[in-house]
Amino acid sequence: MAETKKAATKKTETKVETKAPAKAEAKSESKSESKTQVKATIRIQYFRSKIQAPVKHKRVIKGLGFTRLNQIVVREDTPSIRGMVKTVPHLVRIVD
Repeated sequence: MAETKKAATKKTETKVETKAPAKAEAKSESKSESKTQVKATIRIQYFRSKIQAPVKHKRVIKGLGFTRLNQIVVREDTPSIRGMVKTVPHLVRIVD
């Protein structure tokens, strides 16, 4: 019985291998590539209140990053952002 207790209390050591340096190198490479690419941006102004708008429209306004009226935000010009603006054209406008 004494031998089984010793075996049960014996601690086992585990090796933990980390691959963090490899990931860090990959991240630094992707960052340097993204710096060379120029992204198109779009300026959007929130000019009408969302008080009487449907909940879905309120979520779109929040998703675009607006927090108050007459606020202008700069977003990346992507089809998803364009689609969000298209769903609430009565609340936001594209500023040139």
